[in-house]
Amino acid sequence: MNNQQGRRRTGILVYVFFLAVLFGGALLFQRFFHSSLEVSYRQYLSDLEKENITEAKIRQNNQAPTGQILYKTGGEETYRVNVPDVNEEKDRLLEKELKLSFTDVPGDQLFLSTILPVILMLGGCFIMFTIMTGRISAANGGSGGNPMSGFTKNRARMTDSEKNPIKFSDVAGLVEEKEELFEVVDFLKDPGKYTELGARIPKGVLLVGPPGTGKTLLAKAVAGEAGVPFFTISGSDFVEMFVGVGASRVRDLFNDAKKNSPCIIFIDEIDAVARIRGSGLGGGHDEREQTLNQLLVEMDGFSVNEGIIVMAATNRADILDPAILRPGRFDRKVAVGRPDVRGREEILRVHARNKRLGDDVDLKRVAQTTAGFAGADLENLMNEAAIGAAKKNQRFISQEDINQAFVKVGIGAEKHSKVISEKEKRITAFHEMGHAILFEALPDVGPIHTISIIPTGLGAAGYTMPLPEQDEMFSTKSRMLQEIMVSMGGRIAEEIEFSEVTTGASQDIRQATEIARDMVMKYGMSDKIGFINYEQQQDAVFMGRDLGHMKTYGADVFNEIEAEVKNIISGCYEKAKEILLSKRDILEKGALRLIETEKLTKEEFEAIYYGESKEPGETANTRD
Repeated sequence: MNNQQGRRRTGILVYVFFLAVLFGGALLFQRFFHSSLEVSYRQYLSDLEKENITEAKIRQNNQAPTGQILYKTGGEETYRVNVPDVNEEKDRLLEKELKLSFTDVPGDQLFLSTILPVILMLGGCFIMFTIMTGRISAANGGSGGNPMSGFTKNRARMTDSEKNPIKFSDVAGLVEEKEELFEVVDFLKDPGKYTELGARIPKGVLLVGPPGTGKTLLAKAVAGEAGVPFFTISGSDFVEMFVGVGASRVRDLFNDAKKNSPCIIFIDEIDAVARIRGSGLGGGHDEREQTLNQLLVEMDGFSVNEGIIVMAATNRADILDPAILRPGRFDRKVAVGRPDVRGREEILRVHARNKRLGDDVDLKRVAQTTAGFAGADLENLMNEAAIGAAKKNQRFISQEDINQAFVKVGIGAEKHSKVISEKEKRITAFHEMGHAILFEALPDVGPIHTISIIPTGLGAAGYTMPLPEQDEMFSTKSRMLQEIMVSMGGRIAEEIEFSEVTTGASQDIRQATEIARDMVMKYGMSDKIGFINYEQQQDAVFMGRDLGHMKTYGADVFNEIEAEVKNIISGCYEKAKEILLSKRDILEKGALRLIETEKLTKEEFEAIYYGESKEPGETANTRD
């Protein structure tokens, strides 16, 4: 306790001394640099010629002809000018018969006025730097004697096996991924049966997948199942402004892991430190590359890390250095993709454990609606639904709360208070109804979930939300053509009804163009262009690749591609317009109903679309 009090008193005294140094330096700076206003030599000659100078004082530097002249022009302000020869200026001033004084500037005064303040400020900054680095060292467990020890200490957080409650049962929707990682768990529990047969367990496991799919959760579950310590660190925590610090942190991390083996090291966002070496227009970052080199050595190289398994996560495996992906380092790559409909239902049930759900909530239906959602998206959906129910003072979460949350997280919160003119509301109604009719008429898209002309927080005047009936791994040519047609439905409906078009279809045009260009350049779906990939690598420059390889075709091929893209869009436009013209009565009836209610559900739209001809039990799966 006495040592702590002594260190606290020492710290206070150092702070006081540091503040005193700054204050003294500021006073000296003010005294010798701001007591007079510096002017140019031309201004001084002008004042002298106009006889504005009433009083002058000459300061000559020690053993030098140079110096300064301080003069007044009748007021309280003193002006200062540097002159090359004070004797010459002295004669000029004596000719004007001015009140003149002449003094030398001693060397110690020059030192106090110029050099000492800088030395004091630099000394104070060094003391402050020493204090801060000492605190970082103490916080990281380093010795207080070395002020740089806090920078070289790794920043990994270690979780003991007793404090990690996460198991594979807490990870829903990733069945195959858990099966692949079970071998790692089995090795950490019983490595003997593998080593006896000469088997080498993978030293590294790279989890690759989109954001929010559960990569970090999987790594924690592996450590929890194996009952071993878990070191977690981000790739950006290695890199510092000082060259060599990152490599020291890597060595320190693996030294700590050896002391706690068997264990797991998990590096999140490893692409921050393991990016391709030499990448970028300006060359590689020396500190990052040194850190990567040290990581490569620790994982393979000359170090043998028995019982240490390195797991890492990234959503940009394409930019990782090939050296870290070879066998012996990251031996195994586990793809953690977005869950399918069964996986989404399991994830929703996990996130609904501590939530009160109403009797009308159908999680299977929610799972079907949320195609493409990752685990983090589903957790956010249920959380927003709970927040919405609490705002309405409900005791349970209803299906309507989940539907509203789905719109909020997917499209943006609806703005009921936004004032829309009747003309704009009518245009939006026909626009959205054009999309909806094509969703229902075409066999490979849709069916409809909700149609709305209520503005959203993302700037949309309305939206038409489909409800995919099942997950699809790939898309066909006919489906992509129908998606282009659906994108054009709003613009065509405006043209049919108003003989005019608006700017509201800009996003639809962009989406249709991207699909058509991908069909021609990426998927080889054009008979005229052929089975050739012309996709451009947008990130080639930033990954240090050859600038000349960004475009692999000439101007003639480019013109053919653009012409083919235009033909695809034009053909889809004509087909979509033909469908909407044939169903113009449904278009007008649905738009008028939408203007009246502002929102239509799947059942309400089907009643308008099919009318009396719809058979009992018939659903939107029926297509024209």
